[in-house]
Amino acid sequence: MLLEHINEPKDLKSLSVPQLEQLAGEIRQFLIEKLSATGGHLSPNLGVVELTLALHYLFDSPKDKIIFDVGHQSYVHKMLTGRRGQFDTLRQYKGMCGFVKRSESPHDVWEAGHSSTSLSAAMGMALARDLKGEKNKVVAVIGDGALTGGMALEALNHIGHEKKNLMVILNDNEMSIAPNVGAMHHYLGKIRTDRHYQKAKEELNQLLNKIPAIGGRLAKTAERLKDSIKYLLVNGILFEQFGFTYFGPVDGHDLPQLMETIEQAGRAQGPVLVHVITVKGKGYSPAEADSFKWHGASPYKIESGQMLKAVGPPMYTEVFSDALMDLAEQDERIVAVTPAMPGGSGLLKFAERFPNRMIDVGIAEQHAATMCAALAMEGMKPVYAVYSTFLQRAYDQVVHDICRQNTNVVFAIDRAGFVGADGETHQGVYDIPFLRHIPNMAIMMPKDENELRRMMKTAIDYEDGPIAIRYPRISGLGVPIEQEMKPIPFGTWETLREGDSAVIAAIGPMIPVAEEAADLLKREGLNVRVVNARFIKPLDESMLLKIADEGLPMLVLEEGSELGGLGSAILEFYSLHRRDDMHVRIVGVPDLFVEHGSVKEQRQEAGLTAEHAALELTSLLPRLRKRVPGQA
Repeated sequence: MLLEHINEPKDLKSLSVPQLEQLAGEIRQFLIEKLSATGGHLSPNLGVVELTLALHYLFDSPKDKIIFDVGHQSYVHKMLTGRRGQFDTLRQYKGMCGFVKRSESPHDVWEAGHSSTSLSAAMGMALARDLKGEKNKVVAVIGDGALTGGMALEALNHIGHEKKNLMVILNDNEMSIAPNVGAMHHYLGKIRTDRHYQKAKEELNQLLNKIPAIGGRLAKTAERLKDSIKYLLVNGILFEQFGFTYFGPVDGHDLPQLMETIEQAGRAQGPVLVHVITVKGKGYSPAEADSFKWHGASPYKIESGQMLKAVGPPMYTEVFSDALMDLAEQDERIVAVTPAMPGGSGLLKFAERFPNRMIDVGIAEQHAATMCAALAMEGMKPVYAVYSTFLQRAYDQVVHDICRQNTNVVFAIDRAGFVGADGETHQGVYDIPFLRHIPNMAIMMPKDENELRRMMKTAIDYEDGPIAIRYPRISGLGVPIEQEMKPIPFGTWETLREGDSAVIAAIGPMIPVAEEAADLLKREGLNVRVVNARFIKPLDESMLLKIADEGLPMLVLEEGSELGGLGSAILEFYSLHRRDDMHVRIVGVPDLFVEHGSVKEQRQEAGLTAEHAALELTSLLPRLRKRVPGQA
């Protein structure tokens, strides 16, 4: 086994090409076996085995900077940089991260869980290199899906203008997570299928090189002739017009050809782009057949490809999907919009039933937001289905185009709260702070799957501006589902359990935690009221004033940032009404990035447990400060 002897990139340097090809097979087998137990991003990593080997063979990491876009395809890189022995802990609490992470290795020079950042990072590193007078190489690996992001195009434009020496590897597998959409996707498709351009260009170069002392007017004519051949043989030379020297397309699984092309590109001056064609899921037939399903896989049986998933109540995403389809049957104004996440956002069935009302814009969250504003202005009812962590990318558009113009856009914010194994780059704990302070925005969060359906109806009926529903990446509680979706009285909270000692105001998945904390405190002789604070904005002001008049201390429990979240909103409300007599304690996500692990472990790290909530509440009650639930 060659793999057992590869502990760092320099161990590759002595291998022959046939040995590297053997190593590629061993790497694939290793990934298939390890991820069958842990789950993880299987198909994107199987697709970049040869490419990652070539990069670490030809370049000198970490002196040379290899920058991976997103990090979905970084597992092979981790194996080659000394972390093969950590794969049993992949995406587990205190284990190896599923993305590139700078604290893990000096070879991880850039980390990102959002796409389209690598080219900007590469430009920054190339600028710093030149300003410091250093000579290292800078290589950015970006997928064709990520290239549709506006930030990537901004970086292409700047790199081409500055003419810095750096290399872009375009890993073209026709996929991001879902199949790619848009003009860039079709443009790359034309290049993939056109094999004549490179051959003609090479033959012309050979011809010109045979002519001695080409100069002056003849040299200019030759360059025009080369440009004419480009336009004749390929429909648009986009990358060369951006200022890059284009190499490819090259088969990303043909190691000799791939290494020769990268070496050739490395000798060119200025920015170069190497167009590499790969197969997502390469080497494992189930993943090759359905690379979308196997992009982020749960544990599975290797032989059959059967994924091992827990049986139980439906996920909130599925409940949203069914509710949206039911509402769309009744309301032809409803249009679903997603930024390249039709599967993750639960919109595949909607797309089948309403193909003309399903819009996947690709990795373009900003464009999606502004487009939704315009759809709403024209009388449609756009439902923007987006992960909480990805909505951050469209912040200016939410403020400027949606809220400022007070358009009736519905935000279906999936993955609100902790997300488990994807970790800190994907935690959905910041959307309340960055949304609730914007004028005209309304925000809700359901306590269970039936209330999510009711909130969907509430949002579709709402005509006074933008409204957001946030829901977590977990299964529902298994409550009965009412077939008729009745709207919720706008801005009202719900008392779930009466009590006259104190109040716990909680939202979403913290409701069961609040009820468990109330049970703990009942053993101490306290009757704690549990409130479902389902409207984060507007607050239920009448209930808040009533609680203050009763003189009850309040604990606010939220799986979101303590800074600027629901608890902050309640404190601001009491301050505005000069209720200095009101005692409020917040238990939420503290001011730190919570890393990967299970949701349960992440909640424990943040203190979002019944025991901690009960302890915090007793600290507000003088007569019980010395008595803590579960302690003598």
